[in-house]
Amino acid sequence: MGNIRPTYIKRVSIELVQKYPDKFKSDDYEHNKKMVDEFTDVGSKMMRNRIAGYIIRYLNQGTNHN
Repeated sequence: MGNIRPTYIKRVSIELVQKYPDKFKSDDYEHNKKMVDEFTDVGSKMMRNRIAGYIIRYLNQGTNHN
């Protein structure tokens, strides 16, 4: 069983990846944190970090399926 993330985190993450597909990397958390900070106005570091983490998970989900 994995973590359950709020819909807000998922929605923002997916929108960012669809809007800027070439700006996010599926394996570089630090880079994704900077990009989330640049493209959004998320007020807290915790939300920024959760969004960046979910982006990695979202990008890896598409590459792991056969």
